[in-house]
Parts: sequence; structure tokens; C-alpha cells
Amino acid sequence: MPQEPTITPPAPEGDDYLERRTLRRGSAGWVLLTGLGVAYVVSGDYSGWNFGLAEGGFGGLAIAMVLMGAMYACMVFALAELSSILPTAGGGYGFARRALGPWGGFLTGTAILIEYVLAPAAIVIFIGDYVESLGLFGLESGWPVYLVCFAVFLGIHLWGVGEALRFSFVVTGIAVAALIVFALAALPDFSVGSLDDIPVDSTAAGSSSWLPFGLLGIWAAFPFGMWFFLGVEGVPLAAEETKEPARTLPKAIRWSMGILVVLAVVTFLAAAGARGSAAVQEAGNPLVEALQPGGKATTLSRIVNYAGLAGLVASFFSLIYAGSRQLFALSRAGYLPRFLSLTSRRKAPYLGLLVPGTIGFLLAALSGDGARMLNIAVFGATISYALMSLSHIVLRRREPELPRPYRTPGGVLTSSVALVLACAALVATFLVDVTAAVIALVVYAVAVAYFGLYSRKRLVAKAPEEEFAALAAAEAELARD
Repeated sequence: MPQEPTITPPAPEGDDYLERRTLRRGSAGWVLLTGLGVAYVVSGDYSGWNFGLAEGGFGGLAIAMVLMGAMYACMVFALAELSSILPTAGGGYGFARRALGPWGGFLTGTAILIEYVLAPAAIVIFIGDYVESLGLFGLESGWPVYLVCFAVFLGIHLWGVGEALRFSFVVTGIAVAALIVFALAALPDFSVGSLDDIPVDSTAAGSSSWLPFGLLGIWAAFPFGMWFFLGVEGVPLAAEETKEPARTLPKAIRWSMGILVVLAVVTFLAAAGARGSAAVQEAGNPLVEALQPGGKATTLSRIVNYAGLAGLVASFFSLIYAGSRQLFALSRAGYLPRFLSLTSRRKAPYLGLLVPGTIGFLLAALSGDGARMLNIAVFGATISYALMSLSHIVLRRREPELPRPYRTPGGVLTSSVALVLACAALVATFLVDVTAAVIALVVYAVAVAYFGLYSRKRLVAKAPEEEFAALAAAEAELARD
């Protein structure tokens, strides 16, 4: 995308503009950030991925998981490099802003924001379902449960980022430990013959017991293969609250992805092999289903059920954090209304937390359709993946001498693989839920209209991501002279 001149009027807030929009520095090391990366995703191990069995069967979902895992692995290596170059709260928006100009930055940041506003709304509905199924406090899933979740966890975030990340780390640890317990408990019942027990659709091209819905089923399973990793790309959004971000962020991103790959393989094989793919393909809590032969609850199944709730809480909590930081960065730079980036005395972007939290609560309370909201989130995610991967390619080609404390193994080949697979995953969302994809496109179009007609001419040059891009433009101008 061509670079565009940024028209920036004097900031009405005065010289203290950035002072009123400052996050707490040095609040997180690589261990907490690794926990954050796992927290974004861990709920996907407990539910959601299994619906891909109904789209592609065991073989189809297995291939989709491998391909989507490759996409995420390639992308996080690229993001590790980009985050070492530009460690700011803008994350993907900041990377794309430097590489693709203001339009590229806005399109990327908006896609990320769609993902991180819709995903918590979906997950809180699943939390309500778990609370109801466990009989906790006699509550039924509905708006009172959603309201309590948003109020409590927003409150922890408003308290401070250090406290929030430590809370997330503890809850995530519980959820990961329970996944290990689940795998060990399911191992005695594992049978290879149970993996491919879904009836074969003989009319589907290339169908077999391993691919009961044919070759197209592999593609249709892409969005569900993503659920094992969806959200890990949010680690760079913590850059401005990190100790030594140029060194810490790449390390945390790599460790997060490594842990998630292990958890994905173990969970997938154990759940499908213990009870059979057919038994868990439509279960709301497939791990519990895998441990309940005949539908009878056991001590272990109850433990995993409670841990599933912990996993949902961890992802819900961390995704709220990610969404607030992306909104903060876009607002601080003027892409969205500037007042949304104001921070409190505890250096928390309070409106960046409360506004998307309110939107998420209303979406959950009014729709109650968690699956559709997750599909919309996946649509936004795949757009951002393609644009972030493209940003890495462009910066490598256009600015090869840019200081890079960390370099992506494989260079542009790695990010090119991520770009191709992200585009394939984007198209696959239409195979799963056309309505969700259309809704996401409409939201995206409204945001683009706002930027094109209004905020594009009101960007804030002193925002870190804009300064970084302006420096690149100045250096290019000097080189031409």
C-alpha cells in the first residue's frame, strides 16, 4: 500500500497529551508474558475445536490443525522480529503502519480490535453455560452471569496491569495443569480405531474413513484448527508494559507457541481417541465428554469440568486486556476518538477497558450466540494475520538495514507461508458461517468509512507508532535527495 501524508492539527489536549496516555512501564517479564500468550488461547483446548470434527472428520481436522499451527508458528516468528523493532502497545497496527501506511495500519488495527471485542463476548456466554451445567450457586446462563464476569474482571484490570497479569498467570496454570491431568486420565481408554469412527459421506470427493467429508472438509475445518492457537498473536500488545521488550517479547512469543503446540496435540489425540471422534464432535465440553463413558460423571470429569471454567476465565480475562491495549493505541494515535486512550492514576486505560467491555456485555446479553461471535472474531483475526505477515515482508524488502534485535528464521519465506495460509483461512470462514463473515464485513466497512471520511486527517504525530512511521518517511526523503 502506498504511504499517505498524515495531516495532523495541533492536539487540543496540549503538551501533556502523552502524559495523560501512559501505561505502567516494566510490569511484566517474559514468564508473565508467556503465561499471557497461553491464557489468550487455553479456552480453545477445552471447547470449540471439536466442532471441526463435524466439518472434516479426524483426518480433516488433524490436517487443518497442522496447517493452521504452521501458519501461527510462521506468523509469531515474524511478529517476534517486528515487536523487537517497534515495541509499542499498537502491536500489529504499529507494524502495519510502518510498512503499509496509515490505511494499512488502520485496517490491521481494526481487524485485531474486531477479534478482541467479539471473542470475550463469545467466551462469557460459554462461561455462563459452564456455570449452569456445574450447578454453581443455582445460577442459569444469562445476562446476570455475564454482567458479574465483566464487572469483576474489568475491575481487576482497572486495579493495575501487574495484578491483572499475575491473576491471569495463576488461572492459566490451573487450566494447563488440568489439561495434563485429562490427557493422563484419557490415555488408558485411547484407541486408534476410535479416531476415524465418523460415518463417511460417500458423495464427497476424496472421502475415506479418515476424511469422511472429503478433501473440502479439510478446508472447512481451518477455522476450528485455529482455535488451538487463536489469540497468541496478542503478546506484542503488552510491549509498553514489559521489561526490556526487544529481548522479552520474542522470547515470550516463542515459548507461548511451543507450549500451545504441545497442548493442542495432546488434547486433540486424547479426547478423540478416548471416546471416539463421533462422540465428541458436537459436545459443548468435549474433554468432559471424553471422560464420561455412558454419560456418567466421574471425579476426574468433574475436575476437568471445573478446570474448563478456569480456562474460559483465563482467556476471557486476557482477551479483555488485549482489546483494551489495541483500542488504547489506535485512540492515542487519533485513528479512533482520542478520549478512549486516557489512562487512570494506576496507568490503566479505563475507557479502553469499559467501552469494549460494555459492547461485549451487550452483544452477549442480546444475542446469546457465542459460536457466531467467535466466527466473526476469526474473520477479523485472519485479515489481521494476512496484513501483519505482509508487513514483515514489506519491511524486510524495503528497509533491510533496519536494526533487528531478533530476526525471523527463514526471513520472508516464513512470513510468506503465514500470508498464504491466512488468506486460505479467511476464505474458509465463508464455508463455515457466511452470515458471520458478512456481519464482520459490514462492521469493517463502517470503520473504514469513519477513517476515510474523518479520522484520517486527524492523526496524532507524537504517538509512538506515528513517530516511527514519520522517521521512516524522513529517512526515505533524505535518501532520495
